[in-house]
Amino acid sequence: MRAVFADPKSDLVFKRVFGSEASKEVLIALLNDLLELPAERRVVDLEYVSPEQVPPIDLLKRSIVDVKCLDAAGTRYLVEMQLLNVEGFEKRLVYNACRAYTGQLRAGDAYPELNDVVAIAICDFKLWPDGKAAVPVPMLSRYQMREVHSGAEAFQHLRLVVLELPKYRAGSAPQTPAERWAYFFRATPSFDVVPAALQRGAFPVALDRARTSAFSEAELEAYEREQIAEQDLRGAFQKATRLARDEGKAEGKAEGKAEGKAEGKAEGK
Repeated sequence: MRAVFADPKSDLVFKRVFGSEASKEVLIALLNDLLELPAERRVVDLEYVSPEQVPPIDLLKRSIVDVKCLDAAGTRYLVEMQLLNVEGFEKRLVYNACRAYTGQLRAGDAYPELNDVVAIAICDFKLWPDGKAAVPVPMLSRYQMREVHSGAEAFQHLRLVVLELPKYRAGSAPQTPAERWAYFFRATPSFDVVPAALQRGAFPVALDRARTSAFSEAELEAYEREQIAEQDLRGAFQKATRLARDEGKAEGKAEGKAEGKAEGKAEGK
């Protein structure tokens, strides 16, 4: 039996929900909620970057929607869905933000023409696991430059935002805007109807965009292929992790035996 709603974390559905003119209000709501912008600075309109400006990307590893926001400051936003915690992800996130910032300049352009860039990563894994960071990192974390001693904000041209979905703990009763988005991304495939917690704001539109009954046959086939490919990718990732762990254990045992034999011989002598 086909699910009522498709998984918004998949590439096809992510772009369907956030990456088209028909769902512009959904992306605007996501930006305003995750950035917690005050009323005077909220995004009111945006313009999507044309496809030819977006570099080729392995769709099995991530989905990305690249948008230019037409707010008062002309801020450019990069919104990315990341499924697996691949090596160097944090560096790639910074690199993409810097590339979007410097890529605005063309020959003859002046530095004042540069607009701010905000990179938003929605992660289906814990980028900073609980208990491993010196200071616990919340589910929604935001980063910008500050002067070390005074804490004064400066060089605010690049900002990073990370939403770690596995840190969601509110069940079916999200309270904050960030919790509602985390609930949407995590639980949508299990919904039979629109839940009470998502019956206001941009969520009904987002869920309508994810409703499988609105998909064409080609979209349904592409979505099913994506789901299979994602399962294969996760399986390969888990297998590689297990093999590495098993090899580490085997090496540890071999080293332990060798050391034990050497110590025994030394004691005997």
